[in-house]
Amino acid sequence: MEQATIILAIESSCDDTSAAVLRDGLLLSQVTASQKVHEEFGGVVPELASRAHQQNIVPVVDTALSRAGVRKEQLSAVAFTRGPGLLGSLLVGTSFAKGLALSLGIPLIDVNHLQGHIMAHFVEPAPSMVEAGMIRGLTRADLPLRHPSYPFLCLLVSGGNSQIVLVRSAADMQIIGQTIDDAAGEAFDKCAKVLGLPYPGGPWIDKLAREGDADKYPFAKPNIAGYDYSFSGLKTSFLYTLRDLLRAHGVETVDELAERVPNLREDLCASLQRTVIEVLMKKLRKAAKDLNINEVAVAGGVSANSALREAFADYGRRYHAAVYVPPFSFTTDNAAMIAQAAWEKYRRGEFCAIDEVPFAKTTI
Repeated sequence: MEQATIILAIESSCDDTSAAVLRDGLLLSQVTASQKVHEEFGGVVPELASRAHQQNIVPVVDTALSRAGVRKEQLSAVAFTRGPGLLGSLLVGTSFAKGLALSLGIPLIDVNHLQGHIMAHFVEPAPSMVEAGMIRGLTRADLPLRHPSYPFLCLLVSGGNSQIVLVRSAADMQIIGQTIDDAAGEAFDKCAKVLGLPYPGGPWIDKLAREGDADKYPFAKPNIAGYDYSFSGLKTSFLYTLRDLLRAHGVETVDELAERVPNLREDLCASLQRTVIEVLMKKLRKAAKDLNINEVAVAGGVSANSALREAFADYGRRYHAAVYVPPFSFTTDNAAMIAQAAWEKYRRGEFCAIDEVPFAKTTI
């Protein structure tokens, strides 16, 4: 009998330490440790993030192997996120992966974090994981999952990226549009901070927007050529709207303003969210029409946004397109997507030299 290919994957690009085990393309386990220490600072502190990764990586990997029922001696390869991300955080995952691979005498596989988000659409979790409630939002009836067919367009939206990617295959991805300034998730987080909402702000924007009037406040929409995005002007428009409201009511703080204007935060969040999603979907629709592609997917942390997920469902109904939205467990930074990307590279025989170093910035 042919020996199974078992890959351990490690993700440590930002503030989540995650490990996953994949056997012959089937996800056996995923364990993620989040870092709460950054909440009081309103954003990720790189030095604190790297220290927390050092504390978390051994127990996270150990638990992932244990839940998968796999001994480290059974591993065929070790995969890791090489970049982009916070360099200190990446160094922790890279160093651990190198040390483990060397000690076991097995190959090392480096994965581009952005490609990983796209490959999350091809993760196939083991039924046991779903039945145990380990994959948020999935039931046994959802298996096997639907996966995109090549070529497809992927809208990759997160705190650091807003891109439209033409995906011809697992080894052939081309960015055809991207933000020229702020990312969509970054705009959400910065506007949330101005409103006095906790970090990360994106989920709070989503939560409050459900109770707000999305047509209450009109915000400026950028007019950028081609498939590129810009969200700095929208963010400025949001700030000016809030400034004008403060002046009109003669108060200095958002809390004081909220006492005078009913549903203030909810309406601002709903209006902001609607505008961001309209901008995202307009460019995606243009790209799909121009390239005559009828399969579209969304990936990245912002793909957990409920209004964006509904916008994709509406897109599918309106244009009779095949749309793909990842399970919630595979939207934020996670090792399952790294494992899936590594599985594809393993089958192509693409391995990483032991002296390769992580990188903070790159494209797909």
